[in-house]
Amino acid sequence: MITLICLILIFIASYLLVKEYLVALKGSKLKLTKVKETPTFAILIPARDESLVIPNLLDSIKKQTFKIESKDIYIIVESKKDKTVDIANKRGINIIYRKNLTNRRRKGYALDDAIKEIIKSKKHYDAYFIFDADNVLDRNFFKEMVKSYKKGYDIGIGYRNTKNGNASIYSAASSLTFSMINTFSNNYKLKHNLNLTISGTGFYIKGKILEDLGGYPFNSLTEDYEFTLYATINDLTSTYNMKAKYFDEQPTSYNVTIKQRTRWVKGYFDSRNKYYPLLKAKVAKKDNNYPSAYIALVGVKPYILLVVSVILYLANLIYRIISNSIVKVESYNLLLQVLLIILAVYLVLLIFTGILLIKEKDNLRLNRKMKIKALFYNPIFLASYVKCLYLALKNKDLTWEKIEHTVNIKEEELKK
Repeated sequence: MITLICLILIFIASYLLVKEYLVALKGSKLKLTKVKETPTFAILIPARDESLVIPNLLDSIKKQTFKIESKDIYIIVESKKDKTVDIANKRGINIIYRKNLTNRRRKGYALDDAIKEIIKSKKHYDAYFIFDADNVLDRNFFKEMVKSYKKGYDIGIGYRNTKNGNASIYSAASSLTFSMINTFSNNYKLKHNLNLTISGTGFYIKGKILEDLGGYPFNSLTEDYEFTLYATINDLTSTYNMKAKYFDEQPTSYNVTIKQRTRWVKGYFDSRNKYYPLLKAKVAKKDNNYPSAYIALVGVKPYILLVVSVILYLANLIYRIISNSIVKVESYNLLLQVLLIILAVYLVLLIFTGILLIKEKDNLRLNRKMKIKALFYNPIFLASYVKCLYLALKNKDLTWEKIEHTVNIKEEELKK
């Protein structure tokens, strides 16, 4: 019976993956309107207690080949006692103090407060960029993003690289997560004019979109994914510019990666619960953006079904092994099956990681030794998402937690 259930789950997952692939090939038919004028940019940086790392981000902005004035940079803090305030004042940068923190201590709320204050001041920007304080930008980041903006895209996403990928096997594997999103997913979607997945920071949103919204009303634990769903439902165009490079810091310990990814998983499902009815209605219309809407509606269902089928089958085998109703010889055979299935899953993920590393070539800031380590560890890292899913389902009231930074790397050092 368990075997039959597993076969059914695998069949459904395979069907969804094949249909998703065929739908994606059709491509969305959203149109772009090219822009001739040079755009004005605003920079938003949520920076609560980030005095350790923010100077290097500000230095990298100052050294840009496309110049950004200090008056167009906005640092968002929660207290006047924050040391980040002194850094901003010395550089003539705008400071936005958050006023209402009750149940609103998330990045999305910080961005919402900032954009509302800018709109209230009657300032208009063609696009808003969002960065974390630990980011460092390649000096041509904005120069490249101007090209994306002038092509007419509502949203532009940069290439996310790592500052500290060689610090530990965990930071290396964590950096591969974003390579997977961009190199595999977003690159493919871009070729078929599909809505891209926004992850983390290093992206812009057209100012008119935020002005029409009256702020940034995306405040889940994964406000970036929530905005991705909104963009899909509302036919906002997006692009991925691999030449617009920026760097950020990844967690260096296993426990921190678990906490971080558990929040991501929780935020992912919260966002889907909020937008799922709208996605279903969007898919039913079969309009010009139907392929993007369908792919968003399916989400990670096929992969969850595959994982569940493997877990069920393994659980059934293990139960039979520990049961007293079978002879020792059969127990050994069943144990061998368990080991072979685990090995097969590991090898599939190993091949997947190898392909990712090959496609990334020398783009990732990982040395040869760390790439080899990551090749063999990343399958285990990906498998640990099962634990994150369990923790996300178990803990109903997950909150955002600050991750302490451990490195302070300048843009020049990232070139080495």
